[in-house]
Amino acid sequence: MKIRSVEYAGTIVDPDAPLPGELPQLAFAGRSNVGKSSLINTLLRRTRKKMARVSAQPGKTRAVNFFRVNDRFFLVDLPGYGYARVPDAVRDQWAHLVEGYLSRPDGPQAVVQLVDARHDPTKSDRQMLSYLASLKLPALVILTKIDKLTHSERIKRLRELPGDLALEPEQVIPFSSKTGEGREELLASIEALLEGIEQDAPQRGIGGIPLTGGGATP
Repeated sequence: MKIRSVEYAGTIVDPDAPLPGELPQLAFAGRSNVGKSSLINTLLRRTRKKMARVSAQPGKTRAVNFFRVNDRFFLVDLPGYGYARVPDAVRDQWAHLVEGYLSRPDGPQAVVQLVDARHDPTKSDRQMLSYLASLKLPALVILTKIDKLTHSERIKRLRELPGDLALEPEQVIPFSSKTGEGREELLASIEALLEGIEQDAPQRGIGGIPLTGGGATP
């Protein structure tokens, strides 16, 4: 897939608000400070005019943002979760917004779930994957900041993570916003997903992407 055009399409702060259009939606999720904004900007090749704002204050984004890509699908940037230094009321508001959006019938067709390669998946990461599995939403897991691992650490992480999260190996893609590693692989997975949607593929394995594991039974 080549990124030819990207434009901001709208924002919602209410999970029941009207969506900006009827294109397929691919949501990007991850805990605060996992590198989601950097990944999105790297994926879309937006280095000068950044589409997703990289914040120095984790947990600041409190809305669901939509970007129209190639006039073919919406890339949906979800608020980061798991940041401890926010009031419980704010954390509950984020959960209501994200869970409400993900579960709506006209919501996303799949989710790109980001996990920091340097650390074991957090409790929040596991809860999100279990929630996606309960919704029967296909997901890819992107290991961000993979460039910060040594060669042996990288091999160990890629060997152990799929089993740890009850995922298929093809659901896990190492990614570096610094080097660009993983960009083409992620774009190829998005292309396969979109082709599956356009061909009205069966729910399981849409576009070649299996349903999430995360300890839940599809």
